[in-house]
Amino acid sequence: MIEMFETATPVLEALSTLFVFAIGLFVLLIVIVFIFDISQRKNAVLRNYPVIGHFRGIFSSLGEFFRQYFFAMDREEMPFNRAEREWVHRAANNTDTTVAFGSSKNLTPVGTVIFANCPFPTLDEDATETRPIAIGEGFCQNPYTAKSLFNISGMSFGAISKPAVLALSNGARMAGCWYNTGEGGLSPYHLEGGGDIVFQIGTAKYGVRDLEGNLSDEKLIEIAEYEQVKMFEIKMSQGAKPGKGGILPGAKVTEQIAQIRGIDAGEDSISPNRHLDIASTDDLLNMINHVRKVTGKPTGFKSVIGATDWLDDFFKEINKRGEALAPDFITLDSGDGGTGAAPMPLLDNVGLTIKETLPLLVDKLEQYGLKNRIKVITSGKLITPSEVAWALCAGADFITSARGFMFSIGCIQALKCNKNTCPTGITTHNKRLQKGLDPDNKATKVANYVHNMNHAVEVIAHSCGVSEPRKLNRNHVRIVQNNGRSIPMNELYPSQHLGGTV
Repeated sequence: MIEMFETATPVLEALSTLFVFAIGLFVLLIVIVFIFDISQRKNAVLRNYPVIGHFRGIFSSLGEFFRQYFFAMDREEMPFNRAEREWVHRAANNTDTTVAFGSSKNLTPVGTVIFANCPFPTLDEDATETRPIAIGEGFCQNPYTAKSLFNISGMSFGAISKPAVLALSNGARMAGCWYNTGEGGLSPYHLEGGGDIVFQIGTAKYGVRDLEGNLSDEKLIEIAEYEQVKMFEIKMSQGAKPGKGGILPGAKVTEQIAQIRGIDAGEDSISPNRHLDIASTDDLLNMINHVRKVTGKPTGFKSVIGATDWLDDFFKEINKRGEALAPDFITLDSGDGGTGAAPMPLLDNVGLTIKETLPLLVDKLEQYGLKNRIKVITSGKLITPSEVAWALCAGADFITSARGFMFSIGCIQALKCNKNTCPTGITTHNKRLQKGLDPDNKATKVANYVHNMNHAVEVIAHSCGVSEPRKLNRNHVRIVQNNGRSIPMNELYPSQHLGGTV
Protein backbone atom coordinates (compact mmCIF):
# COMPACT_ATOMS: atom_id res chain seq x y z
CA MET A 1 0.00 0.00 0.00
CA ILE A 2 2.85 2.34 0.94
CA GLU A 3 4.63 1.48 -2.31
CA MET A 4 1.51 2.34 -4.33
CA PHE A 5 1.22 5.69 -2.52
CA GLU A 6 4.89 6.43 -3.15
CA THR A 7 4.44 5.57 -6.84
CA ALA A 8 1.33 7.76 -7.19
CA THR A 9 2.84 10.77 -5.42
CA PRO A 10 4.97 11.99 -8.38
CA VAL A 11 1.96 11.66 -10.70
CA LEU A 12 -0.24 13.68 -8.35
CA GLU A 13 2.47 16.30 -7.99
CA ALA A 14 2.79 16.53 -11.79
CA LEU A 15 -0.97 16.90 -12.18
CA SER A 16 -1.06 19.55 -9.48
CA THR A 17 1.73 21.47 -11.18
CA LEU A 18 -0.04 21.19 -14.53
CA PHE A 19 -3.29 22.41 -12.97
CA VAL A 20 -1.60 25.41 -11.36
CA PHE A 21 0.15 26.16 -14.65
CA ALA A 22 -3.18 26.02 -16.55
CA ILE A 23 -4.79 28.35 -14.02
CA GLY A 24 -1.86 30.71 -14.38
CA LEU A 25 -2.18 30.71 -18.17
CA PHE A 26 -5.91 31.36 -17.89
CA VAL A 27 -5.33 34.30 -15.53
CA LEU A 28 -2.60 35.63 -17.82
CA LEU A 29 -4.96 35.38 -20.80
CA ILE A 30 -7.65 37.33 -18.92
CA VAL A 31 -5.12 40.01 -18.00
CA ILE A 32 -4.00 40.31 -21.63
CA VAL A 33 -7.60 40.52 -22.86
CA PHE A 34 -8.37 43.08 -20.12
CA ILE A 35 -5.44 45.27 -21.15
CA PHE A 36 -6.35 44.97 -24.85
CA ASP A 37 -10.02 45.80 -24.21
CA ILE A 38 -9.44 48.93 -22.14
CA SER A 39 -6.77 50.12 -24.58
CA GLN A 40 -8.73 49.75 -27.84
CA ARG A 41 -11.06 52.50 -29.04
CA LYS A 42 -13.22 50.70 -31.61
CA ASN A 43 -15.72 49.01 -29.30
CA ALA A 44 -17.33 51.01 -26.49
CA VAL A 45 -18.80 47.97 -24.74
CA LEU A 46 -15.42 46.23 -24.48
CA ARG A 47 -13.72 49.43 -23.33
CA ASN A 48 -16.28 50.01 -20.59
CA TYR A 49 -16.71 46.34 -19.67
CA PRO A 50 -13.41 44.59 -20.43
CA VAL A 51 -13.43 40.78 -20.68
CA ILE A 52 -17.11 40.28 -19.78
CA GLY A 53 -18.16 42.38 -22.78
CA HIS A 54 -17.09 39.48 -25.01
CA PHE A 55 -19.99 37.41 -23.71
CA ARG A 56 -22.39 39.72 -25.55
CA GLY A 57 -21.08 38.52 -28.92
CA ILE A 58 -21.08 34.90 -27.78
CA PHE A 59 -24.67 35.06 -26.57
CA SER A 60 -25.78 36.89 -29.73
CA SER A 61 -24.32 34.18 -31.96
CA LEU A 62 -25.92 31.47 -29.83
CA GLY A 63 -29.27 33.24 -29.97
CA GLU A 64 -30.10 31.82 -33.43
CA PHE A 65 -29.51 28.32 -32.12
CA PHE A 66 -31.62 28.69 -28.97
CA ARG A 67 -34.49 30.41 -30.79
CA GLN A 68 -34.60 27.71 -33.45
CA TYR A 69 -34.50 24.71 -31.13
CA PHE A 70 -35.97 25.86 -27.83
CA PHE A 71 -37.98 29.07 -27.93
CA ALA A 72 -39.65 29.56 -31.34
CA MET A 73 -43.07 28.01 -31.87
CA ASP A 74 -43.70 25.75 -34.88
CA ARG A 75 -45.16 28.59 -36.99
CA GLU A 76 -43.02 31.52 -35.80
CA GLU A 77 -39.61 31.28 -37.47
CA MET A 78 -38.49 33.16 -40.56
CA PRO A 79 -37.78 32.77 -43.38
CA PHE A 80 -39.23 29.25 -43.00
CA ASN A 81 -40.88 27.96 -39.86
CA ARG A 82 -40.41 24.58 -38.23
CA ALA A 83 -43.71 23.18 -39.52
CA GLU A 84 -42.75 23.95 -43.13
CA ARG A 85 -39.26 22.51 -42.77
CA GLU A 86 -40.56 19.39 -41.07
CA TRP A 87 -43.04 18.73 -43.86
CA VAL A 88 -40.24 18.91 -46.43
CA HIS A 89 -37.99 16.65 -44.34
CA ARG A 90 -40.72 14.04 -43.94
CA ALA A 91 -41.62 14.21 -47.63
CA ALA A 92 -37.94 13.85 -48.59
CA ASN A 93 -37.55 10.86 -46.29
CA ASN A 94 -40.78 9.37 -47.65
CA THR A 95 -42.21 9.04 -44.15
CA ASP A 96 -45.68 9.83 -42.82
CA THR A 97 -46.56 13.49 -43.51
CA THR A 98 -49.84 13.44 -41.59
CA VAL A 99 -50.33 15.36 -38.31
CA ALA A 100 -52.73 14.89 -35.42
CA PHE A 101 -55.06 16.87 -33.15
CA GLY A 102 -55.74 19.78 -35.44
CA SER A 103 -53.85 22.46 -37.31
CA SER A 104 -51.23 24.58 -35.59
CA LYS A 105 -51.60 27.20 -38.31
CA ASN A 106 -53.53 30.37 -37.51
CA LEU A 107 -56.13 30.65 -40.27
CA THR A 108 -57.37 34.16 -39.40
CA PRO A 109 -54.54 36.57 -40.42
CA VAL A 110 -55.19 38.76 -43.45
CA GLY A 111 -53.97 37.10 -46.65
CA THR A 112 -54.30 33.52 -45.40
CA VAL A 113 -55.06 31.10 -48.22
CA ILE A 114 -57.94 28.65 -47.76
CA PHE A 115 -58.91 26.18 -50.46
CA ALA A 116 -62.62 25.75 -51.16
CA ASN A 117 -63.33 22.05 -50.95
CA CYS A 118 -66.37 20.84 -52.86
CA PRO A 119 -69.15 18.59 -51.49
CA PHE A 120 -68.34 15.85 -54.01
CA PRO A 121 -64.52 15.46 -54.28
CA THR A 122 -62.92 13.69 -57.22
CA LEU A 123 -62.62 9.96 -56.63
CA ASP A 124 -59.21 8.37 -57.02
CA GLU A 125 -60.44 6.29 -59.94
CA ASP A 126 -61.66 9.44 -61.70
CA ALA A 127 -58.40 11.32 -61.22
CA THR A 128 -56.04 11.87 -64.14
CA GLU A 129 -52.28 12.27 -64.23
CA THR A 130 -50.84 15.75 -64.40
CA ARG A 131 -50.26 16.27 -68.08
CA PRO A 132 -46.85 17.32 -69.45
CA ILE A 133 -46.68 20.77 -71.05
CA ALA A 134 -44.68 21.58 -74.15
CA ILE A 135 -42.61 24.77 -73.99
CA GLY A 136 -41.64 26.48 -77.24
CA GLU A 137 -43.59 24.06 -79.41
CA GLY A 138 -43.92 25.43 -82.92
CA PHE A 139 -41.55 28.32 -82.23
CA CYS A 140 -38.09 26.71 -81.89
CA GLN A 141 -36.25 23.71 -83.33
CA ASN A 142 -36.16 21.72 -80.09
CA PRO A 143 -39.20 22.38 -77.88
CA TYR A 144 -39.18 20.92 -74.39
CA THR A 145 -41.99 18.80 -72.98
CA ALA A 146 -41.78 19.22 -69.20
CA LYS A 147 -43.26 16.37 -67.17
CA SER A 148 -43.25 17.71 -63.61
CA LEU A 149 -45.14 20.76 -62.39
CA PHE A 150 -42.61 21.10 -59.52
CA ASN A 151 -38.94 21.65 -60.42
CA ILE A 152 -35.58 22.77 -59.04
CA SER A 153 -34.88 26.50 -59.19
CA GLY A 154 -31.53 28.14 -59.93
CA MET A 155 -28.66 27.26 -57.58
CA SER A 156 -25.15 27.80 -58.94
CA PHE A 157 -22.22 25.47 -58.53
CA GLY A 158 -20.21 27.79 -56.34
CA ALA A 159 -23.11 28.94 -54.24
CA ILE A 160 -23.68 25.26 -53.47
CA SER A 161 -21.16 22.43 -53.28
CA LYS A 162 -20.19 19.57 -55.59
CA PRO A 163 -22.04 16.88 -53.58
CA ALA A 164 -25.12 19.12 -53.41
CA VAL A 165 -25.14 19.59 -57.20
CA LEU A 166 -24.68 15.85 -57.69
CA ALA A 167 -27.57 15.10 -55.33
CA LEU A 168 -29.87 17.59 -57.07
CA SER A 169 -28.96 16.56 -60.62
CA ASN A 170 -29.37 12.85 -59.89
CA GLY A 171 -32.57 13.52 -57.98
CA ALA A 172 -33.94 15.53 -60.91
CA ARG A 173 -33.36 12.57 -63.21
CA MET A 174 -35.04 10.18 -60.79
CA ALA A 175 -38.02 12.50 -60.31
CA GLY A 176 -38.44 13.51 -63.94
CA CYS A 177 -38.13 17.23 -63.19
CA TRP A 178 -35.69 19.87 -64.41
CA TYR A 179 -32.75 21.45 -62.57
CA ASN A 180 -31.82 25.10 -63.22
CA THR A 181 -28.05 25.67 -63.17
CA GLY A 182 -28.21 29.15 -61.66
CA GLU A 183 -25.94 31.83 -63.10
CA GLY A 184 -22.66 30.04 -62.31
CA GLY A 185 -22.40 28.10 -65.57
CA LEU A 186 -22.65 24.43 -66.47
CA SER A 187 -20.49 22.14 -64.33
CA PRO A 188 -19.67 18.47 -65.03
CA TYR A 189 -21.72 17.62 -61.94
CA HIS A 190 -24.88 19.05 -63.50
CA LEU A 191 -24.36 16.71 -66.44
CA GLU A 192 -23.30 13.71 -64.39
CA GLY A 193 -26.74 13.35 -62.83
CA GLY A 194 -28.43 12.88 -66.18
CA GLY A 195 -31.49 15.02 -65.44
CA ASP A 196 -33.03 17.75 -67.59
CA ILE A 197 -31.21 21.08 -67.30
CA VAL A 198 -32.26 24.70 -67.70
CA PHE A 199 -29.17 26.80 -68.36
CA GLN A 200 -29.35 30.22 -66.77
CA ILE A 201 -27.54 33.17 -68.35
CA GLY A 202 -26.78 35.66 -65.60
CA THR A 203 -25.71 39.26 -65.98
CA ALA A 204 -22.04 38.23 -66.01
CA LYS A 205 -22.80 35.54 -68.62
CA TYR A 206 -20.73 32.94 -66.80
CA GLY A 207 -20.13 29.86 -68.94
CA VAL A 208 -21.14 31.56 -72.20
CA ARG A 209 -18.90 34.64 -72.21
CA ASP A 210 -15.84 35.56 -74.24
CA LEU A 211 -12.63 37.00 -72.82
CA GLU A 212 -14.19 40.46 -72.66
CA GLY A 213 -17.26 39.22 -70.82
CA ASN A 214 -19.61 39.47 -73.82
CA LEU A 215 -22.07 36.77 -74.86
CA SER A 216 -20.31 34.18 -77.00
CA ASP A 217 -22.35 32.43 -79.70
CA GLU A 218 -19.68 29.76 -79.93
CA LYS A 219 -20.08 28.88 -76.26
CA LEU A 220 -23.87 29.06 -76.51
CA ILE A 221 -23.76 26.46 -79.26
CA GLU A 222 -21.36 24.35 -77.21
CA ILE A 223 -23.76 24.35 -74.25
CA ALA A 224 -26.80 23.72 -76.45
CA GLU A 225 -25.18 20.63 -77.95
CA TYR A 226 -25.67 18.82 -74.65
CA GLU A 227 -28.94 16.92 -75.03
CA GLN A 228 -29.66 17.35 -71.30
CA VAL A 229 -29.79 21.14 -71.67
CA LYS A 230 -33.44 21.72 -72.54
CA MET A 231 -33.96 25.47 -72.14
CA PHE A 232 -32.11 28.78 -71.68
CA GLU A 233 -33.18 31.34 -69.09
CA ILE A 234 -31.90 34.93 -69.18
CA LYS A 235 -31.79 36.13 -65.59
CA MET A 236 -32.75 39.79 -65.29
CA SER A 237 -33.10 39.80 -61.51
CA GLN A 238 -33.66 37.43 -58.61
CA GLY A 239 -35.63 37.54 -55.38
CA ALA A 240 -32.70 37.83 -53.00
CA LYS A 241 -31.35 41.00 -54.56
CA PRO A 242 -33.53 42.67 -57.21
CA GLY A 243 -31.48 45.21 -59.10
CA LYS A 244 -28.14 43.66 -58.13
CA GLY A 245 -26.14 40.84 -59.68
CA GLY A 246 -24.99 37.62 -58.08
CA ILE A 247 -22.54 37.70 -55.18
CA LEU A 248 -20.17 34.78 -54.55
CA PRO A 249 -17.60 35.49 -51.80
CA GLY A 250 -13.99 34.88 -52.77
CA ALA A 251 -13.66 32.14 -50.14
CA LYS A 252 -16.03 30.05 -52.26
CA VAL A 253 -14.37 30.74 -55.64
CA THR A 254 -12.21 27.63 -56.05
CA GLU A 255 -9.96 26.96 -59.04
CA GLN A 256 -12.63 24.78 -60.66
CA ILE A 257 -15.42 27.29 -60.10
CA ALA A 258 -13.22 30.09 -61.43
CA GLN A 259 -12.48 28.06 -64.57
CA ILE A 260 -16.16 27.32 -65.21
CA ARG A 261 -17.11 30.97 -64.72
CA GLY A 262 -14.11 32.43 -66.51
CA ILE A 263 -12.87 34.51 -63.56
CA ASP A 264 -9.93 34.54 -61.11
CA ALA A 265 -9.87 32.09 -58.21
CA GLY A 266 -10.14 33.42 -54.66
CA GLU A 267 -11.68 36.74 -55.68
CA ASP A 268 -15.26 37.84 -55.04
CA SER A 269 -17.51 37.03 -57.99
CA ILE A 270 -19.71 40.11 -58.38
CA SER A 271 -22.03 40.14 -61.37
CA PRO A 272 -23.20 43.44 -62.92
CA ASN A 273 -26.54 44.66 -61.62
CA ARG A 274 -28.02 44.14 -65.09
CA HIS A 275 -27.06 42.83 -68.52
CA LEU A 276 -24.90 45.49 -70.13
CA ASP A 277 -26.47 44.73 -73.52
CA ILE A 278 -30.10 44.83 -72.32
CA ALA A 279 -31.30 48.35 -71.58
CA SER A 280 -34.88 48.24 -72.90
CA THR A 281 -37.77 45.93 -73.70
CA ASP A 282 -36.58 45.90 -77.32
CA ASP A 283 -33.13 44.76 -76.19
CA LEU A 284 -34.66 42.02 -74.04
CA LEU A 285 -36.72 40.67 -76.92
CA ASN A 286 -33.71 40.85 -79.22
CA MET A 287 -31.59 38.90 -76.73
CA ILE A 288 -34.26 36.23 -76.23
CA ASN A 289 -34.61 35.70 -79.96
CA HIS A 290 -30.86 35.70 -80.52
CA VAL A 291 -30.28 32.99 -77.90
CA ARG A 292 -33.21 30.92 -79.22
CA LYS A 293 -31.97 31.23 -82.81
CA VAL A 294 -28.40 30.26 -81.90
CA THR A 295 -29.33 27.35 -79.62
CA GLY A 296 -32.56 26.14 -81.20
CA LYS A 297 -34.04 25.66 -77.74
CA PRO A 298 -36.82 27.37 -75.73
CA THR A 299 -35.66 30.66 -74.25
CA GLY A 300 -37.23 32.94 -71.69
CA PHE A 301 -36.27 35.26 -68.87
CA LYS A 302 -36.41 35.45 -65.09
CA SER A 303 -37.34 38.58 -63.18
CA VAL A 304 -38.65 40.00 -59.95
CA ILE A 305 -41.41 42.52 -60.59
CA GLY A 306 -41.42 45.88 -58.85
CA ALA A 307 -42.37 48.49 -61.41
CA THR A 308 -45.15 47.21 -63.66
CA ASP A 309 -45.58 49.72 -66.50
CA TRP A 310 -42.83 48.11 -68.54
CA LEU A 311 -44.90 44.93 -68.87
CA ASP A 312 -47.44 46.76 -71.04
CA ASP A 313 -44.67 48.08 -73.28
CA PHE A 314 -43.11 44.62 -73.45
CA PHE A 315 -46.30 42.79 -74.39
CA LYS A 316 -47.32 45.48 -76.87
CA GLU A 317 -43.95 45.09 -78.58
CA ILE A 318 -44.46 41.31 -78.74
CA ASN A 319 -47.84 41.73 -80.41
CA LYS A 320 -46.31 44.24 -82.80
CA ARG A 321 -43.52 41.85 -83.82
CA GLY A 322 -45.64 38.70 -83.70
CA GLU A 323 -45.98 36.03 -81.02
CA ALA A 324 -43.35 33.86 -82.72
CA LEU A 325 -40.80 36.32 -81.29
CA ALA A 326 -42.21 36.17 -77.76
CA PRO A 327 -40.29 34.53 -74.92
CA ASP A 328 -41.22 30.88 -74.54
CA PHE A 329 -41.57 31.36 -70.80
CA ILE A 330 -41.29 33.92 -68.03
CA THR A 331 -39.90 32.87 -64.67
CA LEU A 332 -41.35 35.10 -61.97
CA ASP A 333 -39.40 35.33 -58.74
CA SER A 334 -40.65 36.73 -55.45
CA GLY A 335 -39.12 39.73 -53.68
CA ASP A 336 -38.63 37.61 -50.55
CA GLY A 337 -36.66 34.86 -52.28
CA GLY A 338 -32.97 34.02 -52.26
CA THR A 339 -30.52 31.35 -51.13
CA GLY A 340 -27.17 33.11 -51.22
CA ALA A 341 -25.40 36.29 -50.14
CA ALA A 342 -27.52 39.43 -50.45
CA PRO A 343 -27.56 42.98 -49.03
CA MET A 344 -30.26 43.22 -46.35
CA PRO A 345 -31.91 46.38 -47.80
CA LEU A 346 -32.54 44.53 -51.08
CA LEU A 347 -33.49 41.26 -49.42
CA ASP A 348 -35.99 42.89 -47.08
CA ASN A 349 -37.45 45.83 -48.95
CA VAL A 350 -37.05 45.67 -52.73
CA GLY A 351 -39.28 43.76 -55.13
CA LEU A 352 -42.92 42.70 -54.80
CA THR A 353 -43.82 39.28 -53.46
CA ILE A 354 -45.21 36.51 -55.59
CA LYS A 355 -48.61 36.79 -53.91
CA GLU A 356 -49.09 40.15 -55.63
CA THR A 357 -47.16 39.76 -58.86
CA LEU A 358 -48.21 36.31 -60.06
CA PRO A 359 -51.90 37.23 -60.54
CA LEU A 360 -50.80 40.55 -62.05
CA LEU A 361 -48.49 38.89 -64.61
CA VAL A 362 -51.04 36.25 -65.57
CA ASP A 363 -53.71 38.91 -66.05
CA LYS A 364 -51.38 40.97 -68.24
CA LEU A 365 -50.64 37.94 -70.40
CA GLU A 366 -54.36 37.26 -70.69
CA GLN A 367 -55.05 40.92 -71.52
CA TYR A 368 -52.61 40.83 -74.44
CA GLY A 369 -53.67 37.37 -75.63
CA LEU A 370 -50.32 35.77 -74.80
CA LYS A 371 -51.18 33.37 -71.95
CA ASN A 372 -51.16 30.27 -74.16
CA ARG A 373 -47.97 31.32 -75.94
CA ILE A 374 -45.85 32.26 -72.91
CA LYS A 375 -45.63 29.73 -70.09
CA VAL A 376 -45.41 31.07 -66.55
CA ILE A 377 -42.88 29.59 -64.14
CA THR A 378 -42.86 30.91 -60.59
CA SER A 379 -40.59 30.62 -57.56
CA GLY A 380 -40.18 32.20 -54.15
CA LYS A 381 -40.81 30.41 -50.82
CA LEU A 382 -43.17 27.90 -52.46
CA ILE A 383 -42.02 24.79 -50.62
CA THR A 384 -45.24 23.15 -49.37
CA PRO A 385 -48.26 21.74 -51.25
CA SER A 386 -50.62 24.56 -50.26
CA GLU A 387 -48.24 27.18 -51.68
CA VAL A 388 -47.73 25.23 -54.91
CA ALA A 389 -51.49 24.70 -55.27
CA TRP A 390 -52.09 28.44 -54.69
CA ALA A 391 -49.64 29.27 -57.50
CA LEU A 392 -51.52 26.94 -59.86
CA CYS A 393 -54.79 28.61 -58.89
CA ALA A 394 -53.25 32.03 -59.60
CA GLY A 395 -52.26 30.93 -63.11
CA ALA A 396 -48.74 29.47 -62.96
CA ASP A 397 -47.87 26.61 -65.30
CA PHE A 398 -44.83 25.43 -63.33
CA ILE A 399 -43.45 26.01 -59.86
CA THR A 400 -39.76 25.92 -58.95
CA SER A 401 -38.02 25.99 -55.59
CA ALA A 402 -34.44 26.34 -54.41
CA ARG A 403 -34.65 26.43 -50.63
CA GLY A 404 -37.25 23.66 -50.56
CA PHE A 405 -34.79 21.36 -52.27
CA MET A 406 -32.02 22.51 -49.95
CA PHE A 407 -34.20 21.36 -47.05
CA SER A 408 -34.77 18.06 -48.85
CA ILE A 409 -31.03 17.33 -48.91
CA GLY A 410 -30.46 18.26 -45.27
CA CYS A 411 -30.43 22.06 -44.86
CA ILE A 412 -31.18 23.04 -41.25
CA GLN A 413 -31.61 26.79 -41.91
CA ALA A 414 -28.34 27.61 -40.15
CA LEU A 415 -28.24 30.90 -42.14
CA LYS A 416 -24.58 30.39 -43.06
CA CYS A 417 -25.02 30.16 -46.85
CA ASN A 418 -22.71 33.13 -47.46
CA LYS A 419 -19.98 32.07 -45.00
CA ASN A 420 -18.52 28.86 -46.50
CA THR A 421 -19.22 27.27 -43.10
CA CYS A 422 -22.51 25.47 -43.85
CA PRO A 423 -22.74 22.64 -41.25
CA THR A 424 -24.58 20.33 -43.65
CA GLY A 425 -22.09 20.62 -46.55
CA ILE A 426 -24.63 22.13 -48.96
CA THR A 427 -23.26 25.67 -49.39
CA THR A 428 -19.61 25.15 -48.46
CA HIS A 429 -16.50 24.01 -50.28
CA ASN A 430 -14.87 22.85 -47.07
CA LYS A 431 -14.09 19.17 -47.76
CA ARG A 432 -14.53 18.17 -44.13
CA LEU A 433 -18.02 19.64 -43.98
CA GLN A 434 -18.95 18.16 -47.37
CA LYS A 435 -18.27 14.63 -46.10
CA GLY A 436 -21.59 14.61 -44.30
CA LEU A 437 -23.53 14.99 -47.56
CA ASP A 438 -23.87 11.67 -49.40
CA PRO A 439 -25.03 12.50 -52.96
CA ASP A 440 -26.58 9.08 -53.60
CA ASN A 441 -28.67 9.14 -50.42
CA LYS A 442 -29.71 12.76 -50.91
CA ALA A 443 -30.67 12.21 -54.57
CA THR A 444 -33.30 9.74 -53.42
CA LYS A 445 -34.63 12.36 -51.01
CA VAL A 446 -34.85 14.92 -53.82
CA ALA A 447 -36.93 12.49 -55.86
CA ASN A 448 -39.11 11.66 -52.83
CA TYR A 449 -39.75 15.36 -52.26
CA VAL A 450 -40.91 15.87 -55.84
CA HIS A 451 -43.13 12.79 -55.86
CA ASN A 452 -44.72 13.58 -52.49
CA MET A 453 -45.21 17.23 -53.45
CA ASN A 454 -46.97 16.30 -56.68
CA HIS A 455 -49.13 13.77 -54.82
CA ALA A 456 -50.08 16.24 -52.07
CA VAL A 457 -51.03 18.90 -54.63
CA GLU A 458 -53.18 16.30 -56.37
CA VAL A 459 -54.93 15.64 -53.05
CA ILE A 460 -55.77 19.36 -52.76
CA ALA A 461 -56.99 19.40 -56.36
CA HIS A 462 -59.23 16.38 -55.79
CA SER A 463 -60.69 17.91 -52.64
CA CYS A 464 -61.63 20.94 -54.75
CA GLY A 465 -63.37 18.67 -57.25
CA VAL A 466 -60.96 18.71 -60.21
CA SER A 467 -59.23 15.71 -61.72
CA GLU A 468 -55.70 17.11 -61.87
CA PRO A 469 -53.78 20.07 -60.38
CA ARG A 470 -53.58 22.24 -63.49
CA LYS A 471 -57.37 22.44 -63.56
CA LEU A 472 -57.28 24.42 -60.33
CA ASN A 473 -58.33 28.04 -60.81
CA ARG A 474 -59.06 31.18 -58.81
CA ASN A 475 -62.53 29.96 -57.90
CA HIS A 476 -60.93 27.20 -55.85
CA VAL A 477 -59.09 29.39 -53.35
CA ARG A 478 -60.26 32.03 -50.89
CA ILE A 479 -58.21 34.80 -49.26
CA VAL A 480 -58.87 36.02 -45.70
CA GLN A 481 -59.62 39.78 -45.52
CA ASN A 482 -59.14 42.32 -42.71
CA ASN A 483 -62.71 41.82 -41.53
CA GLY A 484 -61.93 38.19 -40.76
CA ARG A 485 -63.94 36.85 -43.68
CA SER A 486 -62.53 35.20 -46.78
CA ILE A 487 -63.47 35.95 -50.37
CA PRO A 488 -62.77 33.98 -53.58
CA MET A 489 -59.53 34.86 -55.30
CA ASN A 490 -61.35 35.52 -58.56
CA GLU A 491 -63.13 38.44 -56.86
CA LEU A 492 -59.78 39.92 -55.81
CA TYR A 493 -58.24 39.29 -59.23
CA PRO A 494 -61.03 38.94 -61.80
CA SER A 495 -59.80 37.48 -65.04
CA GLN A 496 -61.18 35.53 -67.97
CA HIS A 497 -58.32 33.13 -67.55
CA LEU A 498 -58.73 31.84 -63.99
CA GLY A 499 -56.02 29.20 -63.69
CA GLY A 500 -52.99 27.63 -65.27
CA THR A 501 -52.71 25.82 -68.59
CA VAL A 502 -55.44 23.20 -69.06
